[in-house]
Amino acid sequence: MTASLDRSERLSLPARSLIVVATLVVLVGGAFLVVNQLTDKVTSDQVKKEKDCCWVSGATPAWTIKLFGLQVPKTATDQRAGYKTGRIDIALLSFVLPRPDAEKYLKALSPEGTKLIGNDHPKEKGYRPTAPFSHLGLPEPETIVTGMRQGGVCEGDVSTPEGKMVSRCIDIFAQVLGSGGTRIYLRSSIEPSATPPAAEPAGS
Repeated sequence: MTASLDRSERLSLPARSLIVVATLVVLVGGAFLVVNQLTDKVTSDQVKKEKDCCWVSGATPAWTIKLFGLQVPKTATDQRAGYKTGRIDIALLSFVLPRPDAEKYLKALSPEGTKLIGNDHPKEKGYRPTAPFSHLGLPEPETIVTGMRQGGVCEGDVSTPEGKMVSRCIDIFAQVLGSGGTRIYLRSSIEPSATPPAAEPAGS
């Protein structure tokens, strides 16, 4: 009887080993899933924090236009602006112009012998620049291909009324819209830092 029992126990060892291995796999898999979920949450929280952090109130379109040293056509609508502080501050400005006005404006901001080019190498979906236009409720222009052109202007590049007072380098993006207009996106690094005016109280 004892010999028979020993044989039975010896035969059950592989089965017990498989149970132990399976248990370890389940435990490791569960631990990996928990760590992965925690990592995703931390990443999501960090992205939200970076997106919401350090935006200064009071950066109106009028103030930002003056900061850039630009003249903007009176036909500009849906004007939006933002100012984010950091190691290097960044200012954003966007507005919509009727297409003919946009073409004249973009030409006036293009250095002689240059023109805006298409976005042939767009950023992937989910691209997060340091100061995203999504803060203004807009898509990131670097991710758009259809109807998108890009260029830039720096101090001293043009002598036109629209850009002769430009005091820093400005990235320019222009997207043709289906409504017959063109949305202009402008972004510039600000050194030294500037201080937007205090935001007006709500309802004032």
